[in-house]
Amino acid sequence: MASRTIGRRLVRAAGYASIAGVAGAGGLYLIYRPREIPGSEAASVPPPTYAKGGVYRAPQFPKEKSRAEQIADLKASAGTAFANAKDAVTTTGTQSQDDEENIYDLLIIGGGATGTGIALDAASRGLKVALVERDDFAAGTSSKSTKLVHGGVRYLEKAVWQLDYNQYKLVREALRERRYFLDTAPHLSSWLPIMIPVQKWWQAPYFWAGTKFYDLLAGSENIESSYFLTRSKALDAFPMLKKEGLFGALVYYDGMHNDSRMNISIAMTAALYGATTLNHAEVTSLEKGPDGKLCGATIVDKVAEANGGKDEFRVRAKAVINATGPFTDGIRKLDDPSVQEIVAPSSGVHVILPGYYSPSNMGLIDPNTSDGRVIFFLPWHGNTIAGTTDAPCDIKQNPIAGEEEINWILSEVKNYLQPEINVRRGDVLAAWSGIRPLVRDPKKSKSEGLVRNHLVTTSPSGLVTISGGKWTTYRQMAEEAVDEALKLFPSIKTKPTAAPVLVSGVEGFRENVNLDGSCQTHEVRLIGAHGYSKTLFINLVQHFGLETDVAKHLCSAYGDRAWTVASLCEATEQRYPVRGKRISELYPFVDGEVRYACRHEYAENAVDVFARRTRLAFLNAQAALEALPRILEIMGEEKGWSAARQEREWKGAVEFLGSMGLPKGKLGLTREEVEGGKVGRYVDEEYGMFARHGESSFLAPFSSAVRGLLVQW
Repeated sequence: MASRTIGRRLVRAAGYASIAGVAGAGGLYLIYRPREIPGSEAASVPPPTYAKGGVYRAPQFPKEKSRAEQIADLKASAGTAFANAKDAVTTTGTQSQDDEENIYDLLIIGGGATGTGIALDAASRGLKVALVERDDFAAGTSSKSTKLVHGGVRYLEKAVWQLDYNQYKLVREALRERRYFLDTAPHLSSWLPIMIPVQKWWQAPYFWAGTKFYDLLAGSENIESSYFLTRSKALDAFPMLKKEGLFGALVYYDGMHNDSRMNISIAMTAALYGATTLNHAEVTSLEKGPDGKLCGATIVDKVAEANGGKDEFRVRAKAVINATGPFTDGIRKLDDPSVQEIVAPSSGVHVILPGYYSPSNMGLIDPNTSDGRVIFFLPWHGNTIAGTTDAPCDIKQNPIAGEEEINWILSEVKNYLQPEINVRRGDVLAAWSGIRPLVRDPKKSKSEGLVRNHLVTTSPSGLVTISGGKWTTYRQMAEEAVDEALKLFPSIKTKPTAAPVLVSGVEGFRENVNLDGSCQTHEVRLIGAHGYSKTLFINLVQHFGLETDVAKHLCSAYGDRAWTVASLCEATEQRYPVRGKRISELYPFVDGEVRYACRHEYAENAVDVFARRTRLAFLNAQAALEALPRILEIMGEEKGWSAARQEREWKGAVEFLGSMGLPKGKLGLTREEVEGGKVGRYVDEEYGMFARHGESSFLAPFSSAVRGLLVQW
């Protein structure tokens, strides 16, 4: 009897052990199963150097419409009666059949991530779409983000501890969208390991559970599994980290991207799909029909104004969508001046530091700042980006990062770096403030908290407003906005497309996307993605004789369009590099990018080029100032600018650099002074930071007169 009891116990124990073993093995497989590294796939279309017979044939990419053609299309939508009427159209019967066919289904106001995302979504559903932006694509918040494509670890923590379902839903949605970034724009997006320092032993299981929950929520869209690092391994991965009190670190994975180039790529892809996408065109009024419903808008061409002229015209559309981010309430008040404001702007300040402050392949998040806010510390284009703050602010076109916010970030950086590393104010290469458009649901009382997820509202006149949200969820926001417009306006009908647009430029290649009239933007790859691979830069180096870092940069910024950019680079007349004259000695931005921006990406002024087509102003404000004369020279040739126009461009560009952290003492420099090298010949707080050539380092803090006396002595 006893033997039977023992036998049953042994069988039961063996069963439990087997179940535990299977569960453990399954867990280990889920964690360590083989994964495709994002962006490691072979290019969908081969490089042109692989053409038949080995002969190079320049790729024939589809041509986007010119600015003049886009304006002509916008004007055609108005029709004779609508365009010429002094007041809004009072009868639709006056429109001819041709006029009716020219009417847009959707007019989108705002060229940030959400607005351009709506344009691409709607155009890929077969709708006739127009988008207008008063400044440039990504001119506002969309170019001033933390550069992360993330679900939001801090939002997940709040969701758990505050039992906040909205925060939880935001994280789930963002984690799904994060994967779409990597799939549709592999050249502009990449994964990044991010370290969370662990100061106390008990924090290790807490952070471990949190990061594993983060992985679990991502599901099949997860990038890579999080893991724990011992103290020695953490210091090996992040040598700058303060050793004192460090127990170890948790590392989890998120995405990172080039935000403004992503924004511009979405706009250009929408343009190739047939959307009219016009920047530097301001909506000055909204037009309503006799039924009080919106039917269009009045537009002013800001480029014509910059050239000394004037061009004001009307655009007619069946529906109008407001996607203007922080400026949402301004458009809502054009529709109804008495409307309640829903945007509560919050300033997010970032600073750029030299690259030696962080490893080149790992970021850091500090969840234990002095006031409870979270700060990121990330490698970006060879430099280090640190931020962000979160404080109420006023809405401005180009807000300036305050000294208080900059110093707070620097002080927090000092707290987790080794004490012998001197974090100096003079090391800040650029600093900017982005306005985070937090929103409050107008249907709820003011006492209720602001939401960080997005909100879709509709006014009595039919103005659809999409507000709030964040970069990572732009595609989902766009989908919901288009769905709302389709629901509200039954006359707008989607239609299937027989075959996707030939964005790749290669005949015989078609994307495997079923454009059936429903939202398919999770599969629509952006311009540049089709011919991109991580080894594409080698082909560029071998064919054009570019420097390796320049070729890598062009591939990561333009994808397969790097072939066109490289072909627009001027010959150096040197043995090496053969092509590609840098516009800044410190960074791999080259002259061909300026020409490409003017010819193929609707760049209309110098700020468009050095801030958003390239990222020079965001990486180093002084380097952008030094590059400005060369940029103006190339743009003057491309656009036929007069000397007076170039002078206006100079003043506007320098003023913008003031919002990017350029010291006030350099804002008054003339073009001639910068070309003469005076920008680098100054004595300020940075002068004594270095041991000058021929001088003993202990002399640096003294004035030149005192140094002379000391040297003589």
